[in-house]
Amino acid sequence: MSGSVGIVSAQRATFEEPLNFSCGKVLPRYELMYETYGTLNADKSNAILVCHALSGHHHVAGSYADDEKNIGWWDNMIGPGKPVDTNKFFVIGLNNLGGCHGSTGPSSIDPVTGKQYGSSFPMVTVEDWVHSQARLADLLGIHRFAAIIGGSLGGMQAMQWAITYPDRVRNVLAIATAPHLTTENIAFNDVARNAILTDPDFHNGDFYQHGVVPTRGLRLARMLGHITYLSDDAMAGKFGRGLRSGEYKYGYDIEFEVESYLRYQGDKFAAYFDANTYLLMTKALDYFDPAQHTEHNLARAFSNVQANYLVVSFSSDWRFSPDRSREIVKALLHNKRNVSYAEVTSQHGHDSFLMQDEQYFAVMRNYLERVAVEVQV
Repeated sequence: MSGSVGIVSAQRATFEEPLNFSCGKVLPRYELMYETYGTLNADKSNAILVCHALSGHHHVAGSYADDEKNIGWWDNMIGPGKPVDTNKFFVIGLNNLGGCHGSTGPSSIDPVTGKQYGSSFPMVTVEDWVHSQARLADLLGIHRFAAIIGGSLGGMQAMQWAITYPDRVRNVLAIATAPHLTTENIAFNDVARNAILTDPDFHNGDFYQHGVVPTRGLRLARMLGHITYLSDDAMAGKFGRGLRSGEYKYGYDIEFEVESYLRYQGDKFAAYFDANTYLLMTKALDYFDPAQHTEHNLARAFSNVQANYLVVSFSSDWRFSPDRSREIVKALLHNKRNVSYAEVTSQHGHDSFLMQDEQYFAVMRNYLERVAVEVQV
């Protein structure tokens, strides 16, 4: 029977070896927050790494003893008897460098200055994250992952793992992702960043020292982003043209239900997420392009990949459309890799990868059951 992993607790890993970033900067030391679920088997072959998307973090499944309502962001997917079955796999979730949920990021204290990093924190890339994650795997004694799973930006990390460390990944599950952002996606990210950068309370990223938060900019950025995560059908079905009061008020305050929803989401996000982290995460999305160094030939970029792949897309996801997933599949097939592909019919847009959907969950479960046989768990 499917169930929860129950009460969980976060762990902190400290790394004293300097980390060189793609941008040329160096962190002399850093910390990563992570959680684990399930039991690592004797030969440490049943480990699965879950890479998070833009606003994700290490709390992937279960809940905390002091706040049982704080449930992991992928709790419907991960747990005993669930598609990512913790009776079979040892699952790791972590908060990426540059994050704002415990891993070293812009809001962390710089040991050199004694102040928060703010604008001095290095610009991060997907490659940088993968290198830092590999060190966490080393710390845990895991040489090769049974699978690396991620949706959206998390899927990009999973793909980069198979490129950077081909002998350390058996399977990649790349969900609702793309080999690089489209021009339109980069444009959306730029508008969102400009909402933050032009907020008077941003102070060039050093707002911590001023005792303020660029709430207005972060709120607008989240509202814009949230629109792109949903499909038109999903928004129409949920809100339509519903009015809060049932009639027009002829003003600029909240009138439509969808306006109320977006402002609520913006306010909630701005209350807990760090503006600098949002900027870093969106730039990491923009920069990701494994074919950049192979004359934009994706097949060549994947030429050293050894992992088997499951690629999943969603019919209503216009931000990371099925066409983009098929580019990944085509490039892998060119290299004669084992690839399974599923396009799931869904009305939830890009957020579909977070939703509990019978077809989607069946695809994930069936694939991972084969992975379990591979590693003999």
